[in-house]
Amino acid sequence: MRLKDKLAIVTGAGSGFGAGIAAKFVAEGARVIVADINAAAAAQVAQELGAIAMTVDVSDAVSVAQMAERAMALGPVDILVNNAGVTHLPAFLEEVSEADFDRVFRVNMKSVYLTGRALVPAMKARRAGVILNIASTAGVSPRPRLNWYNASKGWMITATKAMAVELAPFGVRVNALNPVAGETPLLKSFMGEDTPEMRAKFLATIPIGRFSTPQDMGNAACFLCSDEASMVTGVAMEVDGGRCI
Repeated sequence: MRLKDKLAIVTGAGSGFGAGIAAKFVAEGARVIVADINAAAAAQVAQELGAIAMTVDVSDAVSVAQMAERAMALGPVDILVNNAGVTHLPAFLEEVSEADFDRVFRVNMKSVYLTGRALVPAMKARRAGVILNIASTAGVSPRPRLNWYNASKGWMITATKAMAVELAPFGVRVNALNPVAGETPLLKSFMGEDTPEMRAKFLATIPIGRFSTPQDMGNAACFLCSDEASMVTGVAMEVDGGRCI
């Protein structure tokens, strides 16, 4: 029960890594808000876990502010996991549409600013809180034809370190996780096509020989968001089976 009585928000928790993180947090005693743009998915995961569902568009300031207000009405928010993310389909950098670029920017980058603006002031006032940003190995070891997704995750790693050094004097820790691709709705988008051949090619780049799982992410997130990691801030932990070695 490492997160007993903590109130946590996990964005993009209606599926994939976010759902895995939410499940682990509930198992460790946290009250969890499953926040997702897909209301039905959030409701289903929340019902399965005994959590709280909230609908949010993390790229929209009004939506994020409303979610934050509803969350803080339940008590102080102890943990914020910025997990929601999107990618563009594999393409040469000059061929990615402006609409796709803007979507990646809003969901992967602007969302961290918006959730921080909405929730950090209360954490600073309490001199307590943990923020976990879900970045990617793509921000450490970029793959061709995912240029603007790679860049957004590199931005998130730098943002994590910048936030950590600024918020440390206020008792707020900020870390990131860098997963390799996993069995999530984004996998097909990363690979371009989901075929046995593409999977084999992708897995050949991971020394441990498998994809990241939601359970892997939940376990790592639980540690970084628990008091056991009270001296850990500004870290971008790779959960990648050796992909970035």
